[in-house]
Amino acid sequence: MDIDIKLHKDDLPEDLNLGKSIAIDGEFGGLNPLKDKLCLIQISTGKNDAHIIQFDRKTYNAPQLKKVLKDKNIQKIGHFLRADLNFIKHYLKVDVENIEDTKIQSKLARGYSDKHSLKDLIKEFIGIDISKQYQSSDFGGDLSQKQLQYCANDVIYLHQIHNSLNKILIRESRKHLYDDVIKFMKTRVDLDLALFKDDIWSH
Repeated sequence: MDIDIKLHKDDLPEDLNLGKSIAIDGEFGGLNPLKDKLCLIQISTGKNDAHIIQFDRKTYNAPQLKKVLKDKNIQKIGHFLRADLNFIKHYLKVDVENIEDTKIQSKLARGYSDKHSLKDLIKEFIGIDISKQYQSSDFGGDLSQKQLQYCANDVIYLHQIHNSLNKILIRESRKHLYDDVIKFMKTRVDLDLALFKDDIWSH
């Protein structure tokens, strides 16, 4: 399957119309936003496309991207968004509005499985076994075609997966639980950045 992949330096183009629902994902230089850099954000409209933004990591000046992320009228679908939102808030200084998270959907909907990775969800709902070979690679420099393909794979299927999981949540009468968890996401990110990593509800 050919994917329309476009690499943008620093920011999205001003005249780019992404519609009202996008899939988003990020690539980092590590797992700790306080020391590791946010390298890329990739976006898909769900129409076999991927827009990959590679930041100027000295300034993170990306007004067009920030405008999209803050727009409450644009739905953003991600997988384990907690990690992405930590980096986005730390480096881009914005709260992402109107979010959906397929990992949380999966954990609430798919009681028949203990496998909730994006790779597992793509295999079940799309029927494709994608490679995660380039997950741990350097996204801070020049990007290879295989790295760009990896980035695209992380977003192009999310609309379909989100819709499939949403149907299960509704069928199993768990949609309200999911909606309440999503409302807590902003607070969970704030707790992470304040270094409260543990379960604050535990004894």
